[in-house]
Amino acid sequence: MQMVVDALRQKGKIYKKMQEISPKDLGIRNRIKIYKATDIRGYFWAIFAISQKSRILMKDVHKMEEIYKKLTIFCEHNFKHKVIFIDAPLCSKAKLAFKEAGWKIQ
Repeated sequence: MQMVVDALRQKGKIYKKMQEISPKDLGIRNRIKIYKATDIRGYFWAIFAISQKSRILMKDVHKMEEIYKKLTIFCEHNFKHKVIFIDAPLCSKAKLAFKEAGWKIQ
């Protein structure tokens, strides 16, 4: 979590509250870190952190969207911003699909 906080702080994002949500709570088996954060203006942020060796493809984009939908149902509200930290090679089509879906890639 500290890596995510430090990276966002360098971009000028400061949060009042940040909570990690377990993937088991959402009923998924992916190895992903999910955070729900509230910034100083009161907006909600969904922050995903993915660390894997294989390339991220279009199927992973669809999987992240499904996880995001489950997160909105679990938290009972929508998020103003969606950020994804990727520590893996990213397919150019997947990168475009993330941008079109409203994700900010770090």
